[in-house]
Amino acid sequence: MDTDTVPVTGVDELDAHLDDLIADPALPPTTKLFDDVELQLNDANIPPLIPRLLPKITEILKQYQQDPAVLCSLAIKLLGPVSFTQVLSMASEEALIQALRSPAPSANLLAMAILQKAARSPADAAILAMMNNIISAFLTTWLSAPQVEVGEKGTRVLGDLLDTDCDLQPPPAGAPSTTTLNGMEIAIRTKPPGQGLMWRRVFHDRDIYGLLLSLGSRGPHQNAEGGLSEQQLTLAQGRLLRLLPRLAALNLAAVSRTDFPDLNERYVSEASTDQGLLHFVALHMVDKEDLLMHLNLIDFFEELVSLQRITPYSTLKMDTLRQLMKDALRGDDRLRSAMADLPNRTVPEEAEELRTFVREILQL
Repeated sequence: MDTDTVPVTGVDELDAHLDDLIADPALPPTTKLFDDVELQLNDANIPPLIPRLLPKITEILKQYQQDPAVLCSLAIKLLGPVSFTQVLSMASEEALIQALRSPAPSANLLAMAILQKAARSPADAAILAMMNNIISAFLTTWLSAPQVEVGEKGTRVLGDLLDTDCDLQPPPAGAPSTTTLNGMEIAIRTKPPGQGLMWRRVFHDRDIYGLLLSLGSRGPHQNAEGGLSEQQLTLAQGRLLRLLPRLAALNLAAVSRTDFPDLNERYVSEASTDQGLLHFVALHMVDKEDLLMHLNLIDFFEELVSLQRITPYSTLKMDTLRQLMKDALRGDDRLRSAMADLPNRTVPEEAEELRTFVREILQL
């Protein structure tokens, strides 16, 4: 017998339990029922269970007061084969925002897993780009959530969305698309062009761009009611440092210039007002007296330079990197030493090209 046709055992019991949870949101979930069903799910047997179980799980999550981890885990598994637009027919924008704003990390991860589906095609990414309230809630949760797993998921999701949506041509066939840094392979985009609507939402929407600056900045707003704690600020800055090298490799012009110089003036002193998020993150965000954050900043520059080495040559790229490194190296001997040593920490076959590139941007 084809194992894919074997019925999923325990579904009737789980279905009845979901009815009980709808009737009494204070009822604790019977974890074993969820686990037993989830472990049996595969691509073949999930589709008929979606209309049976998912609407009930969605209804429970709207009002549930217990830890929703088992509910969210099963929902993510059930949603595996479902497209982004299909999910939108089952879950409202308000429900997604509620999940993103939930104090439960499992609910945050469920919402982010749904948003990640929009990275499967430029058309889906374009649909999501029009939902500015969801984008705002997503970015706020990504940068402010205290849980590491939520931050890591958000970094992947936003990077994947902007990768899919990038409206620039990828590097030509035959050009290098990967490089190695400290033994880890990192890659740049090879996908066909998207529509660019997600990029415009993040970098050309005043409210969204201001939100990114605000959540990464240290200032009076940080200690205001609802502001980020010191730990949350450190996490937010680390997440921006982790993402920006990838975004710079996708579209350097978009991250190095801004339409909102007045916002830069609000959050960045001593800066050229037309400089974008890249310069804010690289030059003005981090307190270098914080040793851990300074080390994170050095990691950021190493990944930025390593990725830019394999992106197509342009005058914009070289001019931007030279000025950025000139400003960053001023008074930072630790960064200068790390950049000089960077070629020694890549694979031997890439070391000489990287050494030449570092010399060019450091103007040695």
